[in-house]
Amino acid sequence: MGQPFGSYQNEIYFAGLSGVVPRFPMTFAELESRAQSTLPSSVWSYVAGGAGDELTQRANAAAFEGWGLVPRMFVGAAERDLSVELFGLTLPSPVFMAPVGVIGLCSQDGHGDLATARAAARTGVPMMASTLSVDPMEQVAAEFGDTPGFFQLYTPTDRELAASLVHRAEKAGYEGIVVTLDTWITGWRPRDLAAANFPQLRGHCLANYTSDPVFRSRLAHTPEENPQAAVLLWTQLFGNPLTWDDLPWLRSLTDLPLIVKGICHPEDVRRAKDGGVDGIYCSNHGGRQANGGLPALDALPAIVDAADGLPVLFDSGIRSGADIVKALALGASAVGIGRPYAYGLALGGPDGIVHVLRTLLAEADLIMAVDGYPTLADLTPETLRRVAGCP
Repeated sequence: MGQPFGSYQNEIYFAGLSGVVPRFPMTFAELESRAQSTLPSSVWSYVAGGAGDELTQRANAAAFEGWGLVPRMFVGAAERDLSVELFGLTLPSPVFMAPVGVIGLCSQDGHGDLATARAAARTGVPMMASTLSVDPMEQVAAEFGDTPGFFQLYTPTDRELAASLVHRAEKAGYEGIVVTLDTWITGWRPRDLAAANFPQLRGHCLANYTSDPVFRSRLAHTPEENPQAAVLLWTQLFGNPLTWDDLPWLRSLTDLPLIVKGICHPEDVRRAKDGGVDGIYCSNHGGRQANGGLPALDALPAIVDAADGLPVLFDSGIRSGADIVKALALGASAVGIGRPYAYGLALGGPDGIVHVLRTLLAEADLIMAVDGYPTLADLTPETLRRVAGCP
């Protein structure tokens, strides 16, 4: 067993003996503040913003405050095992980087997808690469090293194009296909509307389309010759309001694990499971798509029960290692990080992401050590209590 994740604090403290302090922030609040000062205002609004008055986005994060982990003593948790088996893969931790459609724009060199993949290679934390990417999925996958990656699909209305995207992901070496269900239409996002800014309409993050042979075949001229026509075609093909009748077709596209993202109701879990999916992804898109106030975390326990052993991935509102531990205790098989790694990328490219991931994992590891939970199996709903006075 290698160094525990918590040893990151030792690196920091010992470096301090030589007068070296961390280059990047240690808390989410400071990370967010510095990223706002670094990112162009249009990108900042897109990444940091949510739907409506952002009640759901705030509720996602606040929901974790309502749970507390019960400390157990005389456990002797000198060694912790945070590894997880997922879709036939052995991962060093139960954490992954959730798909972020404009992650490519968050790095100072404009190639954030590649930077994220390089951070995945360095940390062993898988990346879910978005369909909306500055660089083609093949180039992103080439940076993963020995770390597995997953491809997130925004299902286009053109079934031949959908099949092409999935088959490219298979050939590039992705280990699973994650179909996002809640973003066939864009939610009401006042920050972006106030700036009249939608990045894809400006031609950003469309490399997976403009590099696709099926997409290119639908154009009279190449995207290089007429980029405006490519954007127009994208607007016509992007949003597919999938129904249960489409699930057999989706399942037929690939033999890779098929994970459906955006599930927050137990009945949807049961129907998806009957339809042959390999994993459920409980998420409300980080509060970016529909406002209303229901935190994704509140949906998680019932989703886990309905999944009945099927892996349940989770994101929405993760800001700390404590949040990771609580989501795992409520039954998540793996936990997705979103805005925190995007902000780390903005501040320092792959180094910034690596720092953010290491801080989150270090805190989770140290909480498990201090509170007496040496393995993920020890984290169960019974280890949590409701915190008085919290939502």
